[in-house]
Amino acid sequence: MSIKKNIIANYASQLYAAGIGILILPLYIKYMGAEAYGLVGFFTMLQAWFALLDLGLTPTIARETARYHGGSMSALRYRQLFRALSTIFVGIAVIGGTALWLLAEPIAYKWLQVETLSINMVVVAVKIMAVSVALRWLGGLYRGVITGSERLVWLSGFNAIIATLRFPAVFITMWQYGFTPAVFFWHQLAVAIVEVLGLYLMSNRLKPVITKSEIIGWSIQPVKPVLKFALTIAFTSSVWVLVTQTDKLILSGILPLAEYGFFTLAVLVASGIMILSAPVSTVIMPRMARLHAEGKHDEMIQVYRNATQLVSVVAGSASLTIAFFAEPLFYAWTGDKEIASNAAPILTLYALGNGVLAVSAFPYYLQYALGNLRYHLIGNLVIVITLIPTIIWAASEHGGVGAGWAWLSINSLYLILWVGYVHHKLQPGVHVGWLSKDILGIYVPVILLLFLASAYISYQTRQEALFSVVVLSFSAISVATVSSSVARKVLNQKLFGVKL
Repeated sequence: MSIKKNIIANYASQLYAAGIGILILPLYIKYMGAEAYGLVGFFTMLQAWFALLDLGLTPTIARETARYHGGSMSALRYRQLFRALSTIFVGIAVIGGTALWLLAEPIAYKWLQVETLSINMVVVAVKIMAVSVALRWLGGLYRGVITGSERLVWLSGFNAIIATLRFPAVFITMWQYGFTPAVFFWHQLAVAIVEVLGLYLMSNRLKPVITKSEIIGWSIQPVKPVLKFALTIAFTSSVWVLVTQTDKLILSGILPLAEYGFFTLAVLVASGIMILSAPVSTVIMPRMARLHAEGKHDEMIQVYRNATQLVSVVAGSASLTIAFFAEPLFYAWTGDKEIASNAAPILTLYALGNGVLAVSAFPYYLQYALGNLRYHLIGNLVIVITLIPTIIWAASEHGGVGAGWAWLSINSLYLILWVGYVHHKLQPGVHVGWLSKDILGIYVPVILLLFLASAYISYQTRQEALFSVVVLSFSAISVATVSSSVARKVLNQKLFGVKL
């Protein structure tokens, strides 16, 4: 299967899953209630924290599967590694799932701030979550085999089917049996079983056949050679989980469940800003690495700065528009003024924080090209050490808005101080121009436009709110485009023919 087809299929399934997942969220709140949706947000957060137990094993099996297909190991050695990793996966799934099951009552009675839902129903929901999360996590092993075998078209189609069953199809079940958290989570458990079974059967088809005389055995020894790679991946993944999920964990035990639902809704919308910047990083990282290898340092820096401007135009204008007009955006999306007023302040802060984060990520791309991630590692440690205590304090004292201020403040300080330091070490003299021209030179005109527009905008209906947000979005990206020398060049060239 060609790389092009794999990439297209992968993007299509991701966009489909993310799209229907986001579009259907207002229906959860409408039919289940905000407090029940808070449980859905808690379920999503648990899945993210369960990823800490992965220890880098999923990308490891994907990498080793690819190496097997490349002829770097025998079928027997691969099967021995797969069995060893399977043993670890199943063991962790059982231990993690059982621990969560046993903690269901303390979570329901003491951690979650339940006000109107039946506590017994919440206990049942958490127990179902425990099994569902363990099963979904176990599927990561089989996904690794399929990914490493480059069967991404099949996997993309399968993911789309599972997303359809998980999101829209749950309403069919709830219309039949009631719009309760218990029915919702029983449905999610059924989908998790179908998902892990489908992945298991496909991975079994892809595993190499060995002769009867070859014995796989039961040993952890095959894992040792790949342990260093796995732990490196595990550290990076763990830092990301800690940075992005600590606020959700803390607030799940502080906020009333209904308010927690509004919080998770706001954070989910803000996360779309990072999705907008992802394609640029995918393109420029290999390009910059190649230019560095060819000794074309000036060209590499030009690519770096041009890409910064493009992200500032797209992700920057989006984050600022969302931040300035969070309330009409929520009202246009959900049709519920209560949701809009509760979630808008949180969305504003997280949107701004993610807008800063989108450009703060650029020094990592530079380090990747140079082949030295030392400063990235140190920066991650600094973020963990500063952000987590700050978020714990801010969330405990000021709830979701406090967490939002912490997220924005730490990311802003990281951009101004640490990114400046990294630039000074790796590319002296670039930081001031990069920050003033490639970022602020685009952000400031957009801020002025949106600030002036915010004084005049008014709406009474969802349609008026939607129209206002759409018009302002186009206006913001137009001003950002005009403010960017790179974006102006793109417009003057053949569509998609620009060379960074």
